[in-house]
Amino acid sequence: MPEFAQNPVTGGDGAAPFRPPRVSVLGVGVSAIGMDDAVHTIGRWIAERSRSYVCVTGVHGVMESQRDPALCRIHNRAGMVTPDGMPLVWLLKHAGHRHADRVYGPDLMEAVFARSAAQGWTHYLYGSSEEALARLEANLTRRFPGARIVGRFSPPFRPLTAEEDAGIVARIDASGADIVWVGLSTPKQERWMAAHRDRLAAPVLIGVGAAFDFHAGLKKQAPRFVQRSGFEWLFRMATEPRRLWKRYATNNPQFVVRILAQLAGLRRYPLS
Repeated sequence: MPEFAQNPVTGGDGAAPFRPPRVSVLGVGVSAIGMDDAVHTIGRWIAERSRSYVCVTGVHGVMESQRDPALCRIHNRAGMVTPDGMPLVWLLKHAGHRHADRVYGPDLMEAVFARSAAQGWTHYLYGSSEEALARLEANLTRRFPGARIVGRFSPPFRPLTAEEDAGIVARIDASGADIVWVGLSTPKQERWMAAHRDRLAAPVLIGVGAAFDFHAGLKKQAPRFVQRSGFEWLFRMATEPRRLWKRYATNNPQFVVRILAQLAGLRRYPLS
């Protein structure tokens, strides 16, 4: 079976952000990393003040990118595309990256917050409802003493006017945040990060989707052994069947068919 195409490490000299090596999964460049690599890279961007964004992506994000070439390009312009699901981890290992491991959005948020007090990193929370943000901020500051959350904003459930959007950018910039956590779900959060990356002063934007609701205590996470089994999608569908059944019924079979074609060399998916 052919190894997936990879793109080189770039940056690190101030001209462009450092990017870990990647593997093409149906044309989405997934970063060949584990949790320590992800946190180290985020810290490096903050220290160097090199602006980038992180897509936390599983099968859902990869399949959405098959239907939307612009979303695929957004993923491939990101500084990191972390392997959020076990199928992506298995594919990275198949491509020879034995150290690769799952970098799950809620776990990444915990790992960065655990490091942030000692490093002095500051955080801004963008997305979800005001109730969820208030609970999220309270839970994070209780669990990680010394971590500094310098602002939060719950956007309305409608398109923003240009004036409103400019005001939000000014508000985030005025907070002095190093990291902006974006909880809008895929693909909204990826599009928001790409559209705002060059407008925001914060070095790092990270789209973590449902992590806001998990850490706010509004949704239940799958047990760890289920997360590692590759069947977390089944747990999530059981907890939110009306919202998620169609996503998984459509995406999962199509993903398997396309990946088998890529592995067999029947179809190539270069990085765009």
